[in-house]
Amino acid sequence: MSLTHLSDRSKIHCFDMADVKIGSGESFEGLLRRFNRQVQQDRILAEVRRRRHFEKPSEEKRKKAAAKRRKSSR
Repeated sequence: MSLTHLSDRSKIHCFDMADVKIGSGESFEGLLRRFNRQVQQDRILAEVRRRRHFEKPSEEKRKKAAAKRRKSSR
């Protein structure tokens, strides 16, 4: 069952994969470095970690409020 199929029935949303094209004369290590940088910039791994377990809406609100308090105290 794919993520796109699941997204029709639940709150799971499919996100775009990081796409890098190999340049002429580019090494695999350079390509891998660019791919990792793209994944970090798109925050793909952070999103996967966040969605690893279901959070009740009340838990989401509590975390969001706590983050807001932390940010405003700076």
